[in-house]
Amino acid sequence: MKRSWQIFWHIFSWICVIAFFASIARYSGKMTTKAVAVIFGLYGIINISVFYVNYLLLIPKFLNRKRYKLFVLSIITTLIAYGLLKYGVGLIFKDIILDRMKGQSIGFWKYFLNTFFITLIFLFLSTVLKFTIDWFLNERVQRDLENQRLTAELSFLKSQINPHFLFNSLNSIYSLAYQKSDTTPEAILKLSEIMRYMLYECNDNKVDLSKELQYLQNYIDLQKIRFGNKAFINFEVLGEVTNQQIVPLLLISFIENAFKHGIANDAQHPIQMRINVEGGRLYFFIQNKKHSHNRDAA
Repeated sequence: MKRSWQIFWHIFSWICVIAFFASIARYSGKMTTKAVAVIFGLYGIINISVFYVNYLLLIPKFLNRKRYKLFVLSIITTLIAYGLLKYGVGLIFKDIILDRMKGQSIGFWKYFLNTFFITLIFLFLSTVLKFTIDWFLNERVQRDLENQRLTAELSFLKSQINPHFLFNSLNSIYSLAYQKSDTTPEAILKLSEIMRYMLYECNDNKVDLSKELQYLQNYIDLQKIRFGNKAFINFEVLGEVTNQQIVPLLLISFIENAFKHGIANDAQHPIQMRINVEGGRLYFFIQNKKHSHNRDAA
């Protein structure tokens, strides 16, 4: 919300509050127009100024900086200062303020204590409002930071996956085309679907689980083609896949590493992959036989 709109809503809210109570007092017939103007107009402005002295000055300068002793001292000083100010205004409008109770003048200490509690209420309300707004702002900042972190992690993950995977896939497709293999069109189609998903469909923090599983299936199918259909891979999805969502590209690193560091063409030790969707949770299991030598350079 822009600052101008914040100021507008603050002013509008105070006008509504003052007008509401002033109209009740006026139409009850117990107060004259002058008394209503002084008590709800002039004193209303004074009380509102107490509210914003605490809201804009005392809390940011002392309380937010954990200078608690200075904050308490400033609150006490404000209570005393505004008590004296209100009594001074009461002396100016003595017939309306101090002499309004059956002609008996209200003494200083009695009037001071009455205004003391009213001032304290406005200080309390401003403190509650300040902490409430700050809490909501902090929550929004935390959500924005979390979204930025997830976006950065997703971008980093995509940057790690794309080059390695793309070059290997293109090399495999080139080999298939060179051999005039009938699986070349299928391999190109699978790669096209994978790249479309990675570039256009997984830019949000969450994607449909069904799309993510289809992406994994396409990746596995492309790897099978790359191994000339001599890869032994067991991939199964258990449970009901409906409208669940998942962080995109969360599982692909495990699957990619299974092909990169594992042995896929051993019938006795196939790559085992199992996804179980159960009770709002996703369980992922993967197992592969590891190469005896390092394939990081591959």
